[in-house]
Amino acid sequence: MPHPRHIVVVSGLVRGPDNTILAVRHKIRGWELPQGRVEEGEDLLSALHREVLEESGVVISTPQLAAIWSKLSEPAALIHGFLAEYVSGALVPSAETPEVAWLTEDQARSRFEHPVNRDRLIDLLQSDQDVRIYRYTTGPYRKL
Repeated sequence: MPHPRHIVVVSGLVRGPDNTILAVRHKIRGWELPQGRVEEGEDLLSALHREVLEESGVVISTPQLAAIWSKLSEPAALIHGFLAEYVSGALVPSAETPEVAWLTEDQARSRFEHPVNRDRLIDLLQSDQDVRIYRYTTGPYRKL
């Protein structure tokens, strides 16, 4: 039997000034939380710090795992959602994320148009001390 193959991703709900949320506008997916693939040999927390910095110019601290989403349709992925706090840095767009902003919860809910990104935002906003696990498929999107 071949080894299973899936993509490992990190995503972070970063709280900033006045309890705002760090959001990035991806050139294809629209507004979302900073996220990206974990590189081979990289641990989850290092990947989260790197992705947030690359996509927004922001340095974070105290990331806590809050949710795991298992994407069952191809390409299969395991997305780890963290809660983190802003430490420093000015908002800087990137080639992948041409806009970066601090948004209120209401602004984020209205700007995150893709259902997967909106549900991830809501899942993390409702997070408590327990790590929650979700499953979904795409084409069409459906939470299981």
